[in-house]
Amino acid sequence: MSTTDAFPLGASTTLAELARDPHPRLARLRAHEPVSWLPELNGWLVTRRDLALDVMRDSVTFTVDDPRFSTAQVVGPSMLSLDGTAHAHHREPFAAPFRPREVHDGFAAFIERETDRLITALEPSGATELRRAFAGPLAVAVVTEALGLVGATTDTVLSWYDAIVRSVSDITEGLEAGPAGAAAYAELRAAVEVTVADRHASSLLVSAAERLTPPEVASNAAVLMFGGIETTEAMITNALLHLLADPGQLALVRADPSLLDGAVEESLRLEPGAAVVDRYATRDISLGPAAVRRGDLVAVSLTGANRDPAVFPDPDRFDVRRGNARLQLAFAHGPHHCLAAHLARLETRIALQRLLERLPALRLDPERPAAPYGLVFRKPPSLHVRW
Repeated sequence: MSTTDAFPLGASTTLAELARDPHPRLARLRAHEPVSWLPELNGWLVTRRDLALDVMRDSVTFTVDDPRFSTAQVVGPSMLSLDGTAHAHHREPFAAPFRPREVHDGFAAFIERETDRLITALEPSGATELRRAFAGPLAVAVVTEALGLVGATTDTVLSWYDAIVRSVSDITEGLEAGPAGAAAYAELRAAVEVTVADRHASSLLVSAAERLTPPEVASNAAVLMFGGIETTEAMITNALLHLLADPGQLALVRADPSLLDGAVEESLRLEPGAAVVDRYATRDISLGPAAVRRGDLVAVSLTGANRDPAVFPDPDRFDVRRGNARLQLAFAHGPHHCLAAHLARLETRIALQRLLERLPALRLDPERPAAPYGLVFRKPPSLHVRW
């Protein structure tokens, strides 16, 4: 029996379906083919939470260090695309500011000021598109502040980000990436080199340059910058959509702002900004029902794992009081757990809190509906609101 015949659900799964509305298909795969061969992906898709954890925890058997890894093709080797001692060499110089206490002490006041500045600019208009008028600029400001990058405006960084994310997505979808991603990364690398040239400046990039070469600093800065922008822009936008689309849950949060943390975790569970992470098998291994061969792509669906009914009862329901929502895997797991997860959580919670406090009539624009979209990175392309 061929692989296609053995996994009929996977054989009929299209990448277009997974980009548009993946949840019904992922539920069927999880129930019947929790590790399934998808011809359109030319690899395995893992949708059950326990199996997803097995893959992400075992970086020896399931590695990111492969020439096919999409991000490395755009920005070169980094903490995201290396394992073992090489991974630690790239990651450790950036770790200190992103620990929980350091995040709160180092960034809470800045996030509050930047959030209030953006809302003050928006407030008189009575309506806006929040993804690019609020979530994106806030994410750029915070990650630029965190890295200490000098001489780059928000618009410039967003243009780099768009080009690099597009290139990564094209490669993941089996397309040839255009030149825009490489050109954007060259501009980012030049900005990093200018920043680290001043060895006396107080900057995370400068401190990292004491242990890493300039190309290594640049590649990891790109990963942190665009991971931080993508993750946080998606977190804020998706959480706003979930809350504003569910008046009952929104009322609970307005009545008890301590539920904001639950709203953030539950939104991450329902719609992680990064929908899938790629690994490559280093040896033949049985994984659930699948006989994975050395060199096979093994893609972990964080979206599928986060709605596993064995862990999350009534998994398609948005419930800000769900007791185990923090078991979601939106920040991945194992050695490649998102370095800046605490910062992204803090940023999203402050953003939601300030928006709900200062714009009490905030609501979705009924004439311009929004829905998450994307195969690799999922969020609404736009989120139009009124107040």
